[in-house]
Amino acid sequence: MPKQFLEFNIDLDNFIDNLKTKLTNNDNKIAQLLDIKQKTFANFVKPLELMDEDLDLFFTPLSHINAVNNSEKSQEIYAASLPLITQYSTKLSQNIDIYNAYKEIQQKEKETLNGEQLRVLELNIQNFELSGANLDEKTKSKLQQINIQLSNLSNNFTQNLLDATNSYEYIIEDKKDIEGLNKSDIEDAKFIQDGKTKYRFTLQMPSYIAYMTYGKNQDIREELYKAYTTRAPQNQEIIDEILSLKYEMANLLGFENYAQYSLASKMAKDQNSVLEFLNTLLQNSKAQAKKEFEELQNIANKPLKSFDVSYYSEILKKENYDIDEELYRVYFEQNSVLDGMFEFLNKLFGLSFKKADIKLWDKKSLAYDIYTKNNQLKARVYFDLEARKNKRGGAWMHNWQSHHNDGDKEHLASAFVVCNFPPSKKDSPSLLRHDDVVTLFHEMGHALHHLLSDVNENEVSGVNGVEWDAVEFPSQFLENFAYEPKVLKLFAKHYKTNQTIPDEMIQKLVKSKNFLSAISMLRQLEFSIFDFKLHTKLYQGDDIQNLLDTIREETSFIKPPAYNKFQHGFSHIFGGGYAAGYYSYKWAEVLSADAFMSIVDEGIFGSDLANRYFETILKNGGSKSMKELFVEFMQREAEPKNLLRLNGIK
Repeated sequence: MPKQFLEFNIDLDNFIDNLKTKLTNNDNKIAQLLDIKQKTFANFVKPLELMDEDLDLFFTPLSHINAVNNSEKSQEIYAASLPLITQYSTKLSQNIDIYNAYKEIQQKEKETLNGEQLRVLELNIQNFELSGANLDEKTKSKLQQINIQLSNLSNNFTQNLLDATNSYEYIIEDKKDIEGLNKSDIEDAKFIQDGKTKYRFTLQMPSYIAYMTYGKNQDIREELYKAYTTRAPQNQEIIDEILSLKYEMANLLGFENYAQYSLASKMAKDQNSVLEFLNTLLQNSKAQAKKEFEELQNIANKPLKSFDVSYYSEILKKENYDIDEELYRVYFEQNSVLDGMFEFLNKLFGLSFKKADIKLWDKKSLAYDIYTKNNQLKARVYFDLEARKNKRGGAWMHNWQSHHNDGDKEHLASAFVVCNFPPSKKDSPSLLRHDDVVTLFHEMGHALHHLLSDVNENEVSGVNGVEWDAVEFPSQFLENFAYEPKVLKLFAKHYKTNQTIPDEMIQKLVKSKNFLSAISMLRQLEFSIFDFKLHTKLYQGDDIQNLLDTIREETSFIKPPAYNKFQHGFSHIFGGGYAAGYYSYKWAEVLSADAFMSIVDEGIFGSDLANRYFETILKNGGSKSMKELFVEFMQREAEPKNLLRLNGIK
């Protein structure tokens, strides 16, 4: 039968009615399934799996459009949908009859089911228990209320941040205040008002980073920094509510705190394991970080403030490595980088990418069909790469369709890759910083993990079912290749002359890879430790800031100004799924660094390990624990020393 991808088409006008109909039909179908006398995986579990997939396929386009083309209407529909979806999913995950049926099927068919099917049962049973399926009705009802409140609060947190980001702009009229900025950044900021040339800077990442890195006017840097770190003050109240509800939820489910609850479905053994892991990295990085900071302090020749760091880091980087970011950007034109990444993936994994001519949500969005070595259609990936107003900041991968087989047909996977790169204009292309290139590779690593799965059960296909503290492994693995000379030469070509980037420039870039890497390590550890400790007991109000300040005494050499409320914008844990899990970035980096360094040692292209990575890690998705898959892939346990080696920390 023909293999097809869904059309990206969303009917906002009728979305709520259609959602209600779908949920009602699902409730009726569940009742029918529960009436089956002899329940099996085939007649009970599989239909529930496919029903869940169908709901995801319906809801994901709304979630996506609300993030990339946010409007009053999308906000309204999304906000109205969340209680419906949350109530339905919570009720489903607490259904004791389904839970008992899964346990019975697991016991009855454990000898005849395959590994994927057993994994589906194992994870579902765990999810039922973590959702309180075996608790009394009063507690279940309370948990359901909490889940609805949490979904609404997370949405409000994210929307407040987006609104605050979109509403701010700083207008510069004096040309001397843009001295030092790159020509392309100046062009992006320039506009004409009342016949006069002015320059607009915003809190959108390309604009904000440009001035913080190159803007010579310290007062303007502080103004921008203050605006950025004081966004959405109303989120403080939301944070208090989220933390209180998560603590209450964990207690109702029998856990001491939310961190303990969070770890129940992760690779890390317990709270001490996480904190010891983070502290070991901290202690191993501090001495080098102190030296790096002293070097930065010397180049500034004055006491450094938080809003000075990016500016003087760039000066130090130029002095140490003779690197001019503007000279590099001309070699990283967005389309060239995208095509070059495709060529790299072809050489590494034998993948081919063919552009799909379809209508999408934005004229600059793209879709590509992915083919494997034998020219077999495998998946589709969508790209939305440029910053614009009403688009959420940051970068992410969002899975849509999951590879599976419903018995009659093989269904292929699809996913979105979203970034916020400098926007292209009629007379100027989108020229990326090398950091942008790394970001693209990172998100593509996530996408490949989802898209290349060969698993037939959708609930453990691709990124589905992967432990949260392992999910960053494939993304970090791929991003590391953005520094490899033989990879850079595939796409780093001057956008005007098409000349390949000179070897000397590549060498400088490679040497600068670990520039201030120990300081960067401390920064990430600050986020990780703050997040994890924040969820080990109930913190409220000023105690949250006090906790962060205490952690910063160990992780930061500059005391941020009192107005800095970083937590109000920490969307990973308050608007996303990283609560008590931000440590996952470093935890997974142990796996990614070990795998990457080993493949580089084999020469990258033609590497047996690269092929084994494709066959073992990517094809298996979440069908096995990553602990098991990693040993199968590397033929040994992960070696943490490669993480410090990769970061140049001795």
